[in-house]
Amino acid sequence: MKTSYFALAVIGMGPFALGATAQAADGAGSAASSNVAVYGVLDAGIVAERGCAANCAGAKVSGGVASGSRLGVQGREALGNDVTAVFTLEAGIQNDTGQSEEGRLFGRQAYVGLDSRLGALTLGRQYNLQYLTLTDVADPFKGGMAGSAGNLAGYSVKRYDNTVKYVTPALRGVTASAIYSFGESPYSNANNRAYGATLGYSAGAVNVSVSHQRKNNFILASGTLPAIDMSARNTLIAANIDLKVATAFAAVGVNKGYGSSPWDPNNAYSSLALSMSSSDSRDTLLGVSVPVGGFKLLASWVRKDDRDLANRDASQVAVGLTYSLSKRSDFYASYAKIHNKNGARYTVGNASDAGRGDAAFNMGFRHGF
Repeated sequence: MKTSYFALAVIGMGPFALGATAQAADGAGSAASSNVAVYGVLDAGIVAERGCAANCAGAKVSGGVASGSRLGVQGREALGNDVTAVFTLEAGIQNDTGQSEEGRLFGRQAYVGLDSRLGALTLGRQYNLQYLTLTDVADPFKGGMAGSAGNLAGYSVKRYDNTVKYVTPALRGVTASAIYSFGESPYSNANNRAYGATLGYSAGAVNVSVSHQRKNNFILASGTLPAIDMSARNTLIAANIDLKVATAFAAVGVNKGYGSSPWDPNNAYSSLALSMSSSDSRDTLLGVSVPVGGFKLLASWVRKDDRDLANRDASQVAVGLTYSLSKRSDFYASYAKIHNKNGARYTVGNASDAGRGDAAFNMGFRHGF
């Protein structure tokens, strides 16, 4: 067993750690070799929330604020003819309590597959492509801290079970990915299935990605609760450009279906679901990351434009700061405020918690190994 040095390198990138670590652990495109590596991230911070509909926790210690805490094992075996067997098992950890994230042993990722010069084909529990595009390309906060773009943009599902994923090799900076998640429902194979594709270009200072994701999610009636169709169709165009003195971020998204937006997660299975969520919305994101010595200054603005008759718009303004102590350790702090309109109930969350209030402050420490 040996230390996974790619994990150490990405954690030193401050707020970019979540996206980079997720992508490194999720993609099987590094140089072929025969090895097994243990890696991980431990992240804990203070979270203070305000503007809760009820039971605002005030200040609390929370795990996985900037990057979801995890312990992973990743392996590669060269099979010959430029073909490599790959696997990843990644467990989420709530390191404020020591409990398992989502109640699963390997709830973050669990897949196996083959990597070759024709691309990588993997099967198991994996990240959905729209989430990767949002966090890796569009969001200066990389899906973590109070400033996470996922508080408003896209929808809340990060990973799919029963997934087949294919990623092409890079050709002059162009890559493509496709994903299909089998529904495996006892009622219909179409129910609960998901599929999508991403086309990306990365060369020099420019990084652009277009992603489309569809998710079937028909919840059957149960007791007094009615049947709810929470299906989603999400399309996202994201880009960032390195201007040397700063990196600029931008994205636009189109969302269709009652499950297409991160509506109030604390009431996900209730008869009020359709009245609280949006079935047609547009997302806009603008952000910036400015390195200053060991510091990195972050800021973003995200707008949710609800096209339904209820017109439940929302906008989020966020600022953040990280300070790198080494390539593996950093401090972070952030603040975000959501302005909800006409009864919208979007909340300020972070990498591991959907949050309860419309404003939150985070401050914590993160270490990779």
